[in-house]
Order: sequence, then structure tokens, then C-alpha cells
Amino acid sequence: MNNFPSVDAIQSDLVTQVRDVVGDDFARRVGDLGRLVKIQGIAWEAFDAANLETSAEAVAQLLRETGVFELVEIRRAEADGKPGSPAVVARRAAKNGKPTFLLYAHHDVQPPGNLDDWETPPFEPTLKNGRIYARGAADDKAGIVVHLTAIETLRKLAGDDFDLGISVFIEGEEEAGSRTFRPFLDQNRDILAADAIVVADSGNWTADIPALTTTLRGVVSQVFEVSTIDHALHSGMYGGAVPDAMMAMTRLLTTLHNEDGSVAVDGLVSGKAMELPYSEAELRRDAGADEPLELIGNGSILDRLWTQPAITVIGIDGQSVALSSNTLLPRVKAKISMRIAPGDDPDRALAALRAHLEKHVPFKAKLVYHEIETGKPFKADAAGWAQALAETALEAAFGNKTAHIGIGGSIPFIADLTEVFPDAQILVTGVEDADSRAHSPNESLEVESFRKAMVAETLMLLKANDLTRQE
Repeated sequence: MNNFPSVDAIQSDLVTQVRDVVGDDFARRVGDLGRLVKIQGIAWEAFDAANLETSAEAVAQLLRETGVFELVEIRRAEADGKPGSPAVVARRAAKNGKPTFLLYAHHDVQPPGNLDDWETPPFEPTLKNGRIYARGAADDKAGIVVHLTAIETLRKLAGDDFDLGISVFIEGEEEAGSRTFRPFLDQNRDILAADAIVVADSGNWTADIPALTTTLRGVVSQVFEVSTIDHALHSGMYGGAVPDAMMAMTRLLTTLHNEDGSVAVDGLVSGKAMELPYSEAELRRDAGADEPLELIGNGSILDRLWTQPAITVIGIDGQSVALSSNTLLPRVKAKISMRIAPGDDPDRALAALRAHLEKHVPFKAKLVYHEIETGKPFKADAAGWAQALAETALEAAFGNKTAHIGIGGSIPFIADLTEVFPDAQILVTGVEDADSRAHSPNESLEVESFRKAMVAETLMLLKANDLTRQE
């Protein structure tokens, strides 16, 4: 493990200096964000791929304009013989025993969805009530701009000849599943190698309380098919004696949860989340789950969201109501998405899920497995020098203690980062808050959190520039 000394509290005069420089440049940085979010770079096949090229070139140009890097290039990798979306990489080598930081974000965005659900045009940045509304404003073009601001402010305050090493990786297909992420890492390992990796694709506890995301659930999805008979039958003539596939499937699916809605699959890992104030009322508000709807699971709200497994049936292929007839169906497909807790293993969890399905499939129906998808969970190294440095910088910028938060969703590519760069410490940061609505209509970014995130990352890089590797 690469090791550097811990950092004491950051002096108030340095914090003031950084705030002043960031403040002087802030209007220009908001303009950069506005220009980036106008580019509709969506890495889904149904959308124009030329926009991704435009987006990548815009990011590359912003990196070139910093005057910091020895190399700035647009590159892509292949998976299954198919090229991926354009990514931007940059590199400045470390000198005199200083650490190297890899700064990650992504320039592609989610599709806008139903335009009627947007209160403002999704690709026209709009400032309203202290927030910037636009698709990609929070997820994740703000992450790009935070990195750019920190890099330029470091240069202004430490001088053009600073010793800190900086690599940048701005991905172009994160929202489409990061299909070529692993081969991209393998092919660009020399450029991306670092002592610490900042993944700017998460959020803070609130707009005022900064956070590091220290746990992520993993994912196991399984498509499977249940079949009972070899052809469709008249439900009047054979119903009551012959089980059809829909009956078998629905009975099987109900075994996945206990009476209280907790997961009933044996052998999965569960853990305890950090104790942070988050009430049932706040969950109901954030999820739109009004009473009298009963919530599910057991343990604290954050245990259920961050450190316990969850299972959702996300698709069933049977027969639509519009095309239904009085027929016993011979076969039905379903897709299960299972989130697994930090500390669990996707292969072991998949085996546990399959064992459960095989044990509970009713009527000795036939069970056939189809496509799977797995992603490893993540748990940060709490004792690492880089995490301590990030906490100190965040607290200095926000004026509040840094919370350690989890995410119930998954970022599977972080497991690839840990495998390719096992000695690097990973810091998951971001600018989102509970009102950001990433992936949803009316996505937005809280302006002051954006500014504070710039200050925090700048402080982190400035203090890292003072560190020397310990032997």
C-alpha cells in the first residue's frame, strides 16, 4: 500500500485564499458547466453518437486550456469487438516523491425521459431558487467542472511547477453500463495509475453536510424461465388440474421475501450502516411513499438502504392484459435484481439465489437460467491517508464534519479500479444531494454545494502537493 503522512487541520488563511480564487473564477466555471450540459451526449444506441464525440472534445479542450498536462487525448476501448464511447484521459507525472491523484468523472448523461415531466428544458441550464436545472448538471458534468477548477486553482496557488501527479479519466459510457471500462483500464494503465482515485459521481449527506461514500451495494441480476406444459391450453378445459407457468412463477416469486418484506434468501451478508439522522418520515418524503403504505424490511432505515440485501422483480414476460386470452401459459420469464451488501461476493450470492429458486419452485416445474449480470460491492479503507485528507478538506470547505454514507445502488466499475490498481485508495465524492433527482426529470445542482466542492477538492490537492511518500 502506498503510504503518505496524515494531514493536520487546514489553516484558515489557506481556506480563505482558496475560497477567494474559486470565487473569482466561479462565474466562468458555471458557464463551463452550462456549455457542457447543452451537449446531449447519451451513450445509448437510440441516440446520436456524434454528440458524444462533441462532448468528449469539449472536455478535452477544457483540460488542454489548464496548461497543466503533458498529455490530453480522446481514447476508446473495445468489448466483444465493438468500440466503446469516447473517453478523455490526461496525465501529469509526479515529481520528488509526491503522490499521484486520478480524478474520475463521466461526460455522458441519462436520456431526458418524458419532456412533459420537466419544468425547464432538460438541456438548457436554468438557474432557479439557488439550483441549476438541467440533465447532467449534477450527474456528472458538475464532477468534471469540480476537477477542472481544483486543477487550475492548484496551479495558481502552488505555481506552474508543482510536484503533485495528476491523471484524469472522463468516461463516456457510465450511464450505459461502462461496457468497455475494464479493457480501457487495462490498455491505459500507465496513464491512469495513481496513489489515490477520486470518483466524483456521488453526493453529500445534505447540501450543507459533506460526505464520502464509503459503502456501495453490489448487484446480481438473473433472468430465468419457469415452464410447466409444452403448449398453451384452454383455461376452462384444463384449469384447476394443470398448473400453468404464470401460477408457478408468481408462487415462486412470493418466496423471495419474508412476511415483513425482508429478503428470504439464505446465506446473504447483512451489515450495519453508519448512525446518521434519517427518519421514516424523511424516507417517505424522498420516496413519495405516503401513508398508509407500509414500509418493508427490518433494522434501521439506513441498514435497509445501504447494508442489507434487497430483491426486486424488475420484469416479467408472460402475457399483457391487452393481448390476454383464456389460456394456460406454458412458460414465463422473469428478471430479478438483487442488491448485495458490502462484504458479500456476487458469485456466492448468485449461487444462494439459485439454490433458493430451485428449492422453492412449485409443482416440480422446469427452471431454466438465462442472462446474468454481477457487480461487486465496495467498502472503503477507513484507515487510509487519502480518506483522512479528503475528510479534512471537506470539513474545511463546508464547515461541517464529514459524514460517511452508503449508497444502496451499485457502481460496479469501482471493483475494476480496486483490481487494476490494488494499492490505490478510492475516494467516492460528488455534488448531489437529496433534491438533485439524478436520472429523473428536473435534475438539479445546488449552487453553493457546487462552489464548496470546488474548494474542498482544491484543498485536498494543495495539501497532497505537500506530502512526500513514506518508505
